[in-house]
Amino acid sequence: MAFELTDANFQEKALAPDTVSVIDFWAEWCGPCRMVAPVIEEIAKEYQDKILVGKVDVDSNFQVSMKYGIRSIPTILIVKNGEVFDRHVGTISKAALTEKIEKALA
Repeated sequence: MAFELTDANFQEKALAPDTVSVIDFWAEWCGPCRMVAPVIEEIAKEYQDKILVGKVDVDSNFQVSMKYGIRSIPTILIVKNGEVFDRHVGTISKAALTEKIEKALA
């Protein structure tokens, strides 16, 4: 299951050195976010020992959302060694997201 990231734990969990994180910025009311949610959960299961997969509720976590300029949701960030490696706005297929993750892990 994807890890719940918040303003309070984001720095420690998502930006840890020597890690790759996949971060889904979403909101409960967002239809496209609900479409992406199963993909995020599948990725979380498949990569559970390799990467951190987390979700940030933009309605509850304004600081992180503002820091990363989240204007549209869903937005998925792939963070490698504390820096944004890739950014995707909108829905995404599992295959496309997996390809982005594999590039970050390479």
